[in-house]
Amino acid sequence: MYLCTMQPHPISDSDSFESILVGAIKAGFPSPAEEAREKLDLVKLLVRHSASTFFFQVDGVSMVDADMDEGDILIVDRSVEPYNDCKAVCFIDGEFTVKRVAIGTRGVVLLPCNENNTKFRPIPVGPDNDFVIWGVVTYIIKKA
Repeated sequence: MYLCTMQPHPISDSDSFESILVGAIKAGFPSPAEEAREKLDLVKLLVRHSASTFFFQVDGVSMVDADMDEGDILIVDRSVEPYNDCKAVCFIDGEFTVKRVAIGTRGVVLLPCNENNTKFRPIPVGPDNDFVIWGVVTYIIKKA
């Protein structure tokens, strides 16, 4: 089981990751660069609820098959209602972890997403666990 020991990084309304957006880029055939430039604020684009949104950096490989690689940044919104099969940051027995959440009639199971590594096992959540689904992953910022 991999648990993240890093603390979340809160977002405030004054935060801004403003950059220059050159223009749309074609993923098919090349096209000439557009001359028009506009400002792109990543916080406004990626954060719906600033008071309840936090950044986490992925440390480990238990979620690689869910496209969460080491060094990626997760944007996690605590105001989003958890749902079956969501990817979420969970707080269990004093530590943070990110997992796919299976919510069923028998309870909650935290599922790793790395088929190539058998050391990662599902974590059934029982009544003796100190557990909360802390927030739902809304975006993944990939490390290039």
